[in-house]
Amino acid sequence: FATKVICYTCRLKGTESTSLAMFGIAACRQYSSSGGGYPNVSLSTALPGIPKPIFASVDGHEKYETKITTLENGLRVASQNKFGQFCTVGILVNSGSRHETKYPSGIAHFLEKLAFSSTSQYGSKDEILLSLEKHGGICDCQTSRDTTMYAVSAEVKGLDTVVSLLADAVLQPRLLDEELEMTRMTVRFELEDLNMRPDPEPLLTEMIHAAAYWGNTVGLPRFCPVESVEKIDRKLLHSYLRSYYCPERMVLAGVGVEHERLLECARKHLLNVKPVWGMSTPGQVDCSMAQYTGGIVKMEKDMSDVSLGPTPIPELTHIMIGLETCSFLEDDFIPFAVLNMMMGGGGSFSAGGPGKGMFTRLYLNVLNRHHWMYNATSYHHSYEDSGLLCIHASADPRQVREMVEIITREFIQMASTTGEVELERAKTQLKSMLMMNLESRPVIFEDVGRQVLATGKRKLPHELCQLISNVTASDIKRVTTKMLRRKPSVAALGDLTEFPSHEHIQAALSSKDGRLPRMYRLFR
Repeated sequence: FATKVICYTCRLKGTESTSLAMFGIAACRQYSSSGGGYPNVSLSTALPGIPKPIFASVDGHEKYETKITTLENGLRVASQNKFGQFCTVGILVNSGSRHETKYPSGIAHFLEKLAFSSTSQYGSKDEILLSLEKHGGICDCQTSRDTTMYAVSAEVKGLDTVVSLLADAVLQPRLLDEELEMTRMTVRFELEDLNMRPDPEPLLTEMIHAAAYWGNTVGLPRFCPVESVEKIDRKLLHSYLRSYYCPERMVLAGVGVEHERLLECARKHLLNVKPVWGMSTPGQVDCSMAQYTGGIVKMEKDMSDVSLGPTPIPELTHIMIGLETCSFLEDDFIPFAVLNMMMGGGGSFSAGGPGKGMFTRLYLNVLNRHHWMYNATSYHHSYEDSGLLCIHASADPRQVREMVEIITREFIQMASTTGEVELERAKTQLKSMLMMNLESRPVIFEDVGRQVLATGKRKLPHELCQLISNVTASDIKRVTTKMLRRKPSVAALGDLTEFPSHEHIQAALSSKDGRLPRMYRLFR
């Protein structure tokens, strides 16, 4: 197949000479030498008026390692260079729902919705978006139980504007009455949506955290409770911000930017800036450690009309059983991550091959053997002082007891000997997932920001891959045995008529085979 090409020299002259790929340049030069009028341009010299190209180059690791500098006020600046014309820059704050012990729950949720609203420089959110559009940028704010993240992706040329905007959004928000009222309306809508959506996973995650850490730190609600919506006002928000939004608890992270440029912008916009709420009072920060309590949180709910339509979702009861693991700062964090990948799981209607996790234990031992189960998925939540490994399962309300027993048996079997092939597959899958996720610039940004915020440094992907490779079958057995000694945490949602008691679930997890104690009834 001969491909047609257009000679670039000809295009500069305003006429296009189309020729076959093998003969195109030769024909064009022949035309030029025969007096056709085209300049005889050498392919080794740059064309006039064309900007000098920038090529990606590999000149040693040092250029692409994460660089970290701490400014005079305690703010840490971290950057990771990455080839490309766009960058992701943001401010991460060590502040989340776990820090609301002395305040009404829901402040972090409110701040997430109020982010990038009017500031001292910008009159409205529209002005902020318009300013970002000039650099092809977008902005977002996300809160978790322990971190609040303000991020912007834009062209590298607009770095100064981006850092200026971030500093203004974080330290100079106006928090106008109309913005607070709009946020109250948004929060109420989200709470309604949370209870109505067919996917119960966010609600179950809230419930399992409340059961595992009853009334403390990561067990506090991430979503604003209905009773707190009217209590949160500007004065309360300023009081919270004064305690937690101080430079020592912040990281300015950037991916795709040169460290010196980011440092220069940080000094200019974040070094001697007085926040709108006045001087910080970091002495009032809540430094409570997560206290794992274990327990049960149940919510009786009619799930029959969750999804109406020509093919409605059947009525299901959802459960989540969890056990305490460890913090992400401990060495056992990596074996737990491998164990979570080995359990895997998903929905009964998932499609795919080995990469999708079809060879994980929850597919092979649960979903493939018990056709009536709709879901069985493993999750691992990890924080700076604790962690939680849980399994979420869904089934018909009449088979809840059987479903719970199947899940408790899977927990017990975690401590059995792990096959070499199964372990290697889980480790390879975890490494591939890590490397594929870190292809994305926003993911690298979050990884850099979170690691530097928590530890003051960053472990690079190849270091993490080496730690994953070092995990052995004995490591899996050791961490599982330790985990199974803890009191279970249980969350249940839906028709709970057949749901076993917390004592029975605890007895099953303490037994050798994971079976629930037998129940004998005179009448059914």
